[in-house]
Amino acid sequence: MSAAQDQIAWVQTAYLIAEIITIPVSGWLTRVFSTRWLFAASAAGFTITSLLCGLAWNIENMIVFRRDARIARRVHDPDDVHVSVLFSSKGRGAPTPLPLSAIASTAPTLGPVIGAWITDTLDWHWLFYVKLLPGTAVTILAALLVKIDEPDLKLLKRADYRAIVLLAITLGTLEYVLEEGARWNWFYDATIRDCAWLAAFSGILFVIRSLTFPQPVVDLRALTNRNFAVSAASCHLSPVSTSSRRSI
Repeated sequence: MSAAQDQIAWVQTAYLIAEIITIPVSGWLTRVFSTRWLFAASAAGFTITSLLCGLAWNIENMIVFRRDARIARRVHDPDDVHVSVLFSSKGRGAPTPLPLSAIASTAPTLGPVIGAWITDTLDWHWLFYVKLLPGTAVTILAALLVKIDEPDLKLLKRADYRAIVLLAITLGTLEYVLEEGARWNWFYDATIRDCAWLAAFSGILFVIRSLTFPQPVVDLRALTNRNFAVSAASCHLSPVSTSSRRSI
């Protein structure tokens, strides 16, 4: 696509900004639309955006389509828990999450190897086209077979949309600072400084809003549970961070 290095970097930056904004609201979206329809819709969205990535004709389109693909992909990630609950209710119990964990652990290892082979053997477009058939199958099977909960559209009326906007601003600007800061010499760059201040200000407003609103989209009160708080902190303090894994 004859893209410059700074343009290529934006493929990942936009991808990560979309991811970090989507994850916190995915639980609320599941309650609104149900596991069944959210899973099916996100699988369909990921399949369509994968097709668009394969058809991308310039770097700008690729950035947009990869961003949209990540939004669709991350929306249904927490639903793995609901699938485990479904099987557990039928008596299969603890072994249920093991296949999910095995796949999640194996994919980062095999993905780059298979991707390189596809690129050398066929073409880079096929990195996206190979997802179309399984994506279509997952969409259909999820709509037909996944029956865990029911949608509750009434939650749309009671949703705290101000908090959602504040959350999106906070995480989006913070991710931009962390991803682009090193390249632009951190706070010597005016845009990085402005985004850092905006992330801090909107983040404080989001925390206040979430702690005072009766039914917050992201319930920060859950951190008052010691076990949950320690588990959440230990995940973020892991020796191998997300950025380190990406670098490797």
